[in-house]
Amino acid sequence: MTFVESVAQAHSRDQRTIDAEQPTFSIVAPVYNEEVLLPEFYRRVVAAIEPLGEPFEIVLVNDGSRDRSLQIMLELHERDPRVKVINFSRNFGHQIAITAGTDYARGRAVAVIDSDLQDPPEVIVDMIARWREGYQLVYGVRSEREGETAFKLATASLFYRLIRKITSVDIPADTGDFRLMDRKVVDALKSMREHHRFMRGLSVWVGFKQTGVTYKRDARKAGVTKYPLRKMLKFAMDGITAFSYLPLQLATYVGFGVAALGLLGIIAVIILRLLGNELLGQATTLVAVLFMGGVQLVFLGILGEYLGRIYDEVKQRPLYIVADAIGFDE
Repeated sequence: MTFVESVAQAHSRDQRTIDAEQPTFSIVAPVYNEEVLLPEFYRRVVAAIEPLGEPFEIVLVNDGSRDRSLQIMLELHERDPRVKVINFSRNFGHQIAITAGTDYARGRAVAVIDSDLQDPPEVIVDMIARWREGYQLVYGVRSEREGETAFKLATASLFYRLIRKITSVDIPADTGDFRLMDRKVVDALKSMREHHRFMRGLSVWVGFKQTGVTYKRDARKAGVTKYPLRKMLKFAMDGITAFSYLPLQLATYVGFGVAALGLLGIIAVIILRLLGNELLGQATTLVAVLFMGGVQLVFLGILGEYLGRIYDEVKQRPLYIVADAIGFDE
């Protein structure tokens, strides 16, 4: 064996070691009660990413599943060491699960995708192509959304357009958490540890070169949605309060408006008195008091929402607690 061949083999071994230590791609997927879909999700991710010929890892985050999801994840890890498992001590929520996955992901590019197969794993390949062109954040834009009710479609469309109007961050319409991020974006996100997280807003807020990939979102293949109306409302509130002061400013605007109406009412009463007209009945007074009381309670509630978020930040509790981290280097 010549010296050049020896050096080449040593370089090849070193390169394989580097590849094993840091994969090119990390696929992060939160999991909550998805035992039926997990094997198919794994198969499709591998079938999509493996032909690229570069090292990758699949980071599955068990967010307190109550079915056999964790057992299936562990079985996948035993069969394929590229599958890494983060097991939460309890359910911390979808956005926190995404945060944990990106915290542990080691790839130069990190794709976030739900494990329910509504977002096709094959689209990640298109995102990688845009990443290779120099884009550092590639988000999925839903051209169609199968299997969703007219109510959900209408409210989602309204929310995205509302949040773009009232926040300083230009969050693209019709996008979710399905996206691919360069390591620079991931590292920037890791520095932000706020508790009420709106990841699709945070990833846009950090900046960098961004673009979208259009795709058709499929209907859920099995199980039930993990975002019922109650969670959707909380999610919307987290997004609005994280990036906008408008709800607080509305209290000032409405206060001035009500004060102006009160002043006009006083002027009207004085004029009517001077003209000899008497105002009879208490209905008007009762309605006015109830209206003012309702307005005050609404804005006290808004103040409470912001104050509660400040309280959560001041406590400085960890965002999540990991019971087990399987497949990661110590």
